[in-house]
Amino acid sequence: MLVRADIVLVRHAVPVYPYPGGPDDYHRPLTDAGLAQASALVDELAALRPDLIASSPYLRAVQTIEPLARALDLPVHTDHELREWDSGIGPTPDYVRYYEESWADPDFARPGAESLNQLTTRALKALAEFRGTVVIGSHGTFISRVLAGLGLAVDWPFSRDMPSPAVYRICDQGIAGPGI
Repeated sequence: MLVRADIVLVRHAVPVYPYPGGPDDYHRPLTDAGLAQASALVDELAALRPDLIASSPYLRAVQTIEPLARALDLPVHTDHELREWDSGIGPTPDYVRYYEESWADPDFARPGAESLNQLTTRALKALAEFRGTVVIGSHGTFISRVLAGLGLAVDWPFSRDMPSPAVYRICDQGIAGPGI
């Protein structure tokens, strides 16, 4: 499915954490530390010589790959299909319980939201459209479900513990990244 592209998935750097009344998921920015992390990724990612830079439309994902785009004088193409999981869970301190429940039953979806298996299908379909070397700014659950969809044993602890930022490369030589 992904053999026609060298996909580099970049989990966003450290964002402002969600809180009731704070910026919504689309508008949560990176922290100052996250902006510094994004700049520190440029050399590693530029060495891959991407043909395209794409991103989830969420601000924190775009901000993570913008320094790379500037360095290579390439635009960032945003795609709604690359967005994070629509969990149906608002900002809450006990989100872990809800995520654990969803990972235990990946077919379960809250009203108006998507299941983890629906996310997997959406994510793999979106990635199958790319050709060449593509760097994509994305999110932890999105990346975890891509890896699960490609047959890796990815579970809630893997997703929960994924660092920010994290770089995962999917190519014909295999899959590489933290925890793999």
